[in-house]
This record gives sequence, C-alpha cells and structure tokens, in this order.
Amino acid sequence: MTPAHAAAIQMVSSADRDQNLAAAGELLERAAAAGAQLAVLPENFAHMGKHEADKLAIAESLDNGPIQDFLAEQAAKHKMWIVGGTIPLKGDGKRVYPSSLVFDDHGTRVARYDKIHLFDVTLPESDEQYRESDSFIAGSTPVVIDSPFGKLGLSVCYDLRFPELYREMVAQGAEIFTVPSAFTAATGQAHWETLARARAIENLCYVIAPNQGGRHASGRETWGDSMLVNPWGQVLDRVASGPGIAIAALDTDHLHRTRERFPCLSHRRL
Repeated sequence: MTPAHAAAIQMVSSADRDQNLAAAGELLERAAAAGAQLAVLPENFAHMGKHEADKLAIAESLDNGPIQDFLAEQAAKHKMWIVGGTIPLKGDGKRVYPSSLVFDDHGTRVARYDKIHLFDVTLPESDEQYRESDSFIAGSTPVVIDSPFGKLGLSVCYDLRFPELYREMVAQGAEIFTVPSAFTAATGQAHWETLARARAIENLCYVIAPNQGGRHASGRETWGDSMLVNPWGQVLDRVASGPGIAIAALDTDHLHRTRERFPCLSHRRL
C-alpha cells in the first residue's frame, strides 16, 4: 500500500460556532494543499463555550445540522477523509453525546464513535474541576473501521488514559488510532506526549492526536502539542501552540513489517 499522508489539526476554538467552522475550513484547506488524504480535527472543534452546558444550544440530530454539513462539504471538496473531532449530538434533552464522526472523501458519513470515558476529575495541583458527565452521555462501544489508509480505531481525549480500550481496538484489527483532544494545560504538560507515544508503542500503531492549544472563552487553557506518532513511538510531526497542522506519512506496510519482526502483540499472556 502506498503511504498516505495524514494531518492532525490544532485549533483554539471559541464559543462562536460559525467562526470556528471558518477557522477549521482554512486549516483543512492547508492540510489538503500539503497533500493530506486524511485529516483529524480536535475535540470540540466547533464549539468551546463558557460553560459545558452551552453545547446543548448547538446540539445536532445525527445527519442533520450545520456542523455535519460542514464536515461533509469539506470532505467532498478536498477529496479527503475527515475525522470530525467531536460534535455534540442530541441526547436526553439535558445532556449530549460527544460524538466523533468520520466522513469519507465523497462526503459520506461512514462512522460514529461516542466517547466512552468522561472527564470527571479534580486536578491535584490546581483544584480545577471537570464533570463531563453533567453534560455528556458516555458511549459504550469501541469503533474500528476500514479506510484506504488502514484500519482506523476511534477514540477521544480522556480515552487515552485507558489502555484496555486500545487493546480491544487492536484485537479488532486497528492500525491507526485517532485521538481528537482538548487536554488541559496541566494534564497535557504532565502526560500528553507520554500517553500518545505509549499507546503507539504498546500496540505498534500510528497515533494521530490533534489537540486544542490555547486559552478559551471559559478561561480554560488547553495544552496543544498536536502530533503524529509512528508505531515505534517516534513523533513524526507536531504543532506547539496556537492553530496549525502537523502532517506525516502513514506507511502501513512498514507497520506490518515491524509487527512481524517485533511480534510483541502475539507474546501477550494475559
């Protein structure tokens, strides 16, 4: 298989949906011009409001809404597969589903993954509190899909801390993990790169990890450092902070050769 190029797109999303879509469109155009055939947007790319509950106001029904229309149009326009970070899909009226939707190069939605692990934590060093379960409904099903670039395993942000999810996706054939994220500055500084590289190394998979990277309307600061990591744990490209793209080749033939020569996945005993 000829290596394909993938882009991790970093944003500093605001509370203005239309402004965010315009910014995402510019970055997707840059990615396409640089040769990307697959682009992954960050978590909450279309909306980072002052309050978590603000997502209710822009929540969409599946296959109906301006955010999904935007993703479909951009994918068809650039003839590029797009993993649409996460968008809020309507849930029970009080909460939404944090959904990562995948569109193929014709603009057709081919997958939906609902974030399984919700970020309900108090940060030990700053006492910042996050309770995603107040506004989100967690998913329960891992999702792995076929693509022209290899099998994609879908995940989101806090999922990165749960290696059993990625083991399950590898059992389903995953070769590339997508991890759209909005890591806080504190947790990102401490753990972001370590976790992204660990998931690549232990599963001998590529990791495409776009992040939010700056200060948002709520006052929250996100870490940035969006990156692509190869199956040996090497960072192929990255963006430090602010809007930008990281781009690199995904060579699944090389991945398969690595797995054959270094067959740690077949050496598991538990």
